[in-house]
Amino acid sequence: MTRVLDGMADALRRFLRICYRNQNLLFVVTALATMSIFAFVSGYWFFYRAAYVLGGLVIVCLIWARVHAGALEVAVERANDRLQVGQEAEARVRLRSRSKFTKVWLEAEDETDMPGTPARTVLTLPSNGSRNWKVNLRCARRGIYRAGPVRITTGDPFGLFRLTRTYGEGRQLLVLPRPEELPYFWSPVAQLPGEGSVRRRTHYVTPNASGVRDYYPGDSYNRIHWRSTARLGRLMVKTFEMDPTSNVWVLVDLDGAVQGGAGDESTEEYGVRIATSLAYHFVQSNRVLGLIAFGEEAVVLDPTRGSQQYGRILEALAMARASGVKPLSLVLEEEGRRFGRHTTLIIVTPSTSESWEAASFGAEQPGSLRLEALSTLGVPAYVVRCGSDISLMLGPAGMAAHAAPERQKATAR
Repeated sequence: MTRVLDGMADALRRFLRICYRNQNLLFVVTALATMSIFAFVSGYWFFYRAAYVLGGLVIVCLIWARVHAGALEVAVERANDRLQVGQEAEARVRLRSRSKFTKVWLEAEDETDMPGTPARTVLTLPSNGSRNWKVNLRCARRGIYRAGPVRITTGDPFGLFRLTRTYGEGRQLLVLPRPEELPYFWSPVAQLPGEGSVRRRTHYVTPNASGVRDYYPGDSYNRIHWRSTARLGRLMVKTFEMDPTSNVWVLVDLDGAVQGGAGDESTEEYGVRIATSLAYHFVQSNRVLGLIAFGEEAVVLDPTRGSQQYGRILEALAMARASGVKPLSLVLEEEGRRFGRHTTLIIVTPSTSESWEAASFGAEQPGSLRLEALSTLGVPAYVVRCGSDISLMLGPAGMAAHAAPERQKATAR
């Protein structure tokens, strides 16, 4: 008996919570209670009939909502879980009704925590029918997001009950930052010995062809040296040597104390965009590239070349958060052993080494370093201001020698 009473009490509490959230149902239940009281007190037939109609309406609407929410199959297919800013996350949702009744006013929503408005639509399914729904959600910002499950909500014509069920599983989407072309960017060469006298064999195609060898299965046809092939009567391919270029380190300052701005217009996002563009620039030039970023997590990727290294850098930058506690000076001190005379170091920071400020984004930090001092020391510096074009500012237009001594947003040194 006690269990029955407890179950009835729980059901009543759930019903009252539903009434509290749904104003239409609360109005009908209040009217039903009022008509019942008037009928009991007065005995007038009108109040009895009104109470019967309202009570029957609640029961019919509840049955309607449950019938429409049941006997439904939903299949979800997602095209890709690794995207880039500017691309669209695509999902195909197939809904199939196993009911003999037509399902109307089915509201479908693909749940996600990605910035922007979630994809929603309203569908009607005929008896034993099916519908396809294609979802395209634009990836506006880098990071890791959740996509799914698909939520189907239905109700009754009077809006008294709304039943929601979820289908499918949540899935992670990795949105990588998008690089920008840097046609005007220039970085100084390191102090390499020999000025080109040191050469190394490589399987990459470079401007430095060093000789020929016999063709092996798997060699690309564009490496065939046709003159040697014609002279020797067998296929010959060119061999190449690597330029004696220096290793390149890109260091992104993710110290939370020096950041400014919010969202896309923040030093964090601009710093990641600059680092991504630099990585793309050097990978396209077939340079040996490494990354250091001490933010929410410490990331150190030793220098190497190739598309795999570029992919690792993009993944690290996609998840980078400017919540680090190590100032740039400390990071340089601890990681300085990695930088030698044969290394090119590029620092992306919201400020310069004397004041670490980001005033153009609203950060309250006094002082500002005149970047012309860096040029005097032979250290090229670029200033990227809030709202400016990165591809232009990482060039002559953003050089410290041409920039006014005003507060800057991000500096590549």
